[in-house]
Amino acid sequence: PAPGEIDATAAAELNSGVPLNRRLGVSETVALTQGEKATILDAQALQLKGTALRLQGDLPGARTALDAALAQLVAVREGRVSSITRLRAQTLAEQAAVAEASNDQPRAEGLLRQSVLLLETEYPQSAALNAAKARLAGFLGRRGQVQPALTLYKEVVTAMTASGAGTTGFENLLAPYFALLARQIPSQPALVEDFFLASETLVRPGVANTQAVLARELSGGSDEASRLFRQSVNLTRDIERSRIEYARLAALPAPTPDEQQRSAQIATAIEALAADQVATQARLGQFPRYRAISTQAMTLADLRKALRPGEAYYKLAAIGDALYAIFVTPDDATAYRTGIGTKALERKVDALRDTISIVENDQPVTYPFDVKQARELYMALMQPIDAKLATVKNLMFEPDGAMLRLPANLLVMEQPAVDAYLKRIAADPKADTFDFRGIHWLGRDIDVSTSLSARAFRDVRNAAPSAAPREYLGLGHNQPVSPLVQLTSTRSAPTRGGIDCDWPLAAWNNPIAATELNTAQSVIGRNSARVITGAAFSDTALLAQPDLNQYRILHFATHGLVTAPRPECPARPALLTSFGGPKSDGLLTFREIYDLRLDADIVILSACDTAGKATVAATREAGVTVGGGDALDGLVRAFIGAGGRSVLASHWPLPDDYGATERLISGLFNAKPGTSIGEAIRAGQDVLMAKAETSHPYYWAGFAIVGDGAQPVLKQR
Repeated sequence: PAPGEIDATAAAELNSGVPLNRRLGVSETVALTQGEKATILDAQALQLKGTALRLQGDLPGARTALDAALAQLVAVREGRVSSITRLRAQTLAEQAAVAEASNDQPRAEGLLRQSVLLLETEYPQSAALNAAKARLAGFLGRRGQVQPALTLYKEVVTAMTASGAGTTGFENLLAPYFALLARQIPSQPALVEDFFLASETLVRPGVANTQAVLARELSGGSDEASRLFRQSVNLTRDIERSRIEYARLAALPAPTPDEQQRSAQIATAIEALAADQVATQARLGQFPRYRAISTQAMTLADLRKALRPGEAYYKLAAIGDALYAIFVTPDDATAYRTGIGTKALERKVDALRDTISIVENDQPVTYPFDVKQARELYMALMQPIDAKLATVKNLMFEPDGAMLRLPANLLVMEQPAVDAYLKRIAADPKADTFDFRGIHWLGRDIDVSTSLSARAFRDVRNAAPSAAPREYLGLGHNQPVSPLVQLTSTRSAPTRGGIDCDWPLAAWNNPIAATELNTAQSVIGRNSARVITGAAFSDTALLAQPDLNQYRILHFATHGLVTAPRPECPARPALLTSFGGPKSDGLLTFREIYDLRLDADIVILSACDTAGKATVAATREAGVTVGGGDALDGLVRAFIGAGGRSVLASHWPLPDDYGATERLISGLFNAKPGTSIGEAIRAGQDVLMAKAETSHPYYWAGFAIVGDGAQPVLKQR
């Protein structure tokens, strides 16, 4: 280059930290040649071939392919190419798996330790390093080295929680850890703290997807929460880059004085960046939009502090086919593997749901509830803590697996009433099989609420109450539409491959009656309660509404659309509204909900199946488990992010007969001021349980309180 000119080679040296790279033997001044790239691709192909052969049981063939892959990777610039470090580590892990399967345990352990060492140098505190350590811990556990395995697993979990990043799909690597802990907890009760913290790192794929969607919404905003969120993301990246550079400097066998000085500077910079991150996240924690997407774990001690006397937190964790439970009170905690696997749980929940509400020939049908299975499920999930529940008045339930779509309050606590029911219907062919009076449901004497996570529960409990001056805003009874309105709508999602992915007009032409809304308004009083229905209840009107944050309670009585309109279409979970003009699609999507600005203590979603079963695609976007589940996390998390503290959602289409739903809503708002949501709902449910015609769970168990059930319904009347 000409004097003073910086060409491509010089720029590469300036941007890559030449002194450090030269000491490591890495040359970044010349990009990888075509031959080197081809060698890396060939090595990757060999690594995949070796993995496939191992899975097929061809261990000699796998060993040959993997040895060749590693040799080719190391041959590229003597293995000193950072970009292939992860591939080298993966190849070492595969070689270890072959060695273990060949009963060469010393070689297997050595290869796993090489993989860890390689990643510690190049990618410290990374997900790849945590995965490598978890593989080594799993190997140690299989070899009977329980304590070293537990120590290493704990190191992995500590690193994951410190980074604030839950890892989707990591449960396979941590599955042996949970199994080890569950076996050790009876003799070492203190290990329940490690069990709980490990469970906090698990993020269901659907939840991760919802959080990613909402995080993009937050990142693209222009308010203070969005600015702080972008700042936090940038700080995280800066910290990771600095740690990588610091680790490489620390690996130098004989650093020069300049390199020692640089290392000290980086250490100081990391400390300052970490302090900035703590301060930034503390400020972010004040915004509900951030709390709704935060993956930061909390400790068991923190959860205990949030619980009050007479309260308990029950958490399920589905890991493979194993289902674990954690039970926490202010002064006690335990964890155990439940008596049912995740696949068996799916079948049992399906069977129970089919006796509650199922569609046959386009009509909802209810069958006699299977109390025998409900009792069996209670015993499978809660037998180890059955005696402890006797002193619990308020139970926070964090579901997982199939229990995401079944309210826990309909589980049966005692056997005698079940026996009496079965004996009665067996003895008399004309006996009323829908009469479940006398059954001791879990929700009969205990206020049961649902929690999205332990942190979400703690955050809601610690959040300042709403400062909204008005009590209630009811929204629903959309206006039926004509084909002309649909044709002029422009906000619907584009069709894919010519397929019409709009919901059919029939969805809008069967609005839910405004009876619940009018009942609530009459109970609370028109001076403090407002109801919006018909044409005024449109998505565009709501998005433009300037005073939504002026109401403590928002009540939506409308259809919840959580599945795709057709199997080949993408799912767009939403609440159905009236059409509101050219820019309206008649839907309030969970992304639009997240962008609302609310100050509500309670959001009521008495919509059809807003917490019920949906398609796989719907559950991924709505934020729940893969393979079916519900829309609970998505819509609820969006409302919490918008500024709602607690959400009352329905598990199935609410009944119209016997005035059951109206009586529940009326009872909710007729409760004296200061009565908690959980207590008010349970009081209404108890009334329905006590009457033969409404004692079936279909009539009283549909609502789920998501958040803090101890919050008051009304402050004043």
